Amino acid sequence: MVRSKTPRTGRVPIPREIKVLIAAAFIIAIGFGIIAPVLPQYAQSFNASATAVSAVVSAFGLTRLLFAPLSGRATNRFGETPMYMIGVLIVAASMFLVAFSQDYWQLLVFRGLGGIGSTLFTVSAMAFLARKSPPSIRGRVSGAYASAFLIGNIAGPVVGAALAVFGYRVPFLIYGTALVLAAGLVFVLLRDSRLADRGRPDDRPQMRVAEAWEHTAYRAALTSFFANGWATFGVRNSLTPLLAATAFAGTGFWLDGPQIAGAALSLFAVGNIAAVTFSSRLSDVHGRKPLIIIGLLVAAAGTAFIGWMDNAWLFLALCVLSGVGTGLLNAPQQAAVADLVGQDRKAGPVMSTAQMASDLGAISGPLIAGLVVDAAGFGWAFLLSGTVLAVGAVSWAFAAETNLPVAPGGPRTGALPVVSPPGQPAERPAQRPDAG
Repeated sequence: MVRSKTPRTGRVPIPREIKVLIAAAFIIAIGFGIIAPVLPQYAQSFNASATAVSAVVSAFGLTRLLFAPLSGRATNRFGETPMYMIGVLIVAASMFLVAFSQDYWQLLVFRGLGGIGSTLFTVSAMAFLARKSPPSIRGRVSGAYASAFLIGNIAGPVVGAALAVFGYRVPFLIYGTALVLAAGLVFVLLRDSRLADRGRPDDRPQMRVAEAWEHTAYRAALTSFFANGWATFGVRNSLTPLLAATAFAGTGFWLDGPQIAGAALSLFAVGNIAAVTFSSRLSDVHGRKPLIIIGLLVAAAGTAFIGWMDNAWLFLALCVLSGVGTGLLNAPQQAAVADLVGQDRKAGPVMSTAQMASDLGAISGPLIAGLVVDAAGFGWAFLLSGTVLAVGAVSWAFAAETNLPVAPGGPRTGALPVVSPPGQPAERPAQRPDAG
């Protein structure tokens, strides 16, 4: 007997437009991975303290945070692809300026400038994916997009560490060039889509942030976005390379200085990609919430103990574990927000608010953890970061599942109610015009 295939399994193809954005994300990720292990040491070359080094990372997040509301409105008004390209080019310009910084304050300002472009292309990409993703494979699409960044991040830090021998400025020139290539790719391959969108007015109703806030899942998502921003985009990029380069320098380990910092970031990305390959698909079938909670707890465990390690192999193993946890939660939490918005709602402000939560974590995490390092050492700083991730898991424990009702292959057609946890009053049904 031949078993019939259901179109709501993972066999639904990813649209071509999304594949273009995934390819651009891969190019951007390689460039970002190249500068990640170099940036803290570049800042340190200007005689900066651990707190000042963290401030360079936080400046990027601060401008992202400040300009996120504007990026959401601009995306709704001018369209996703134009704002994406403009944002990528702004980051490219900032990288070229960073490469030629003459002192710490120039580095701080130019790195912060990149945050303006970063929030533009990040928010527009999130809105584009929410609009173009078929409802039954939202998790898979989020996972594919995240995987593009992760694969690039695996090779990028190793290349960046190797390029450090040519000076700290070269990796930033390479990253700027990669960003120009990514913008060109989107301009050429999404031309037809861009012209089609321009030819018809976008009269979709807008989901207000206040409406999304009524759902426990959105509030929990903001908490986990904050925790992930603190630990992954903040502390990992600012303090992990410093910890690796200082704690294991001159220990006789076969990697030393920038090399072990690059290996730490690459192994984190390896853990990410290993988890994303199955977590995104599982969340389409079994729901977002379980994967998010497990991911936050695994990342919390890996992060909390990493600063106490005096053995390089254990340190690298915890980098992998932290990456696995982050990989488990990233795609499901992104898909959970897309579940609430649907395809037929404008998503700019809702998406930018989620991004603001992540940026707030990326700002406060390095600054607070950097102060803790200066006062008490790396161990306590990473323990604090693990605790923040654990708080995110607790918030999701009391949140509703967004991918309900769950059937083989994903959600059924029709409006999907957001079910409150036992003992809590029912929430208003989530608006899902895309499902029927």
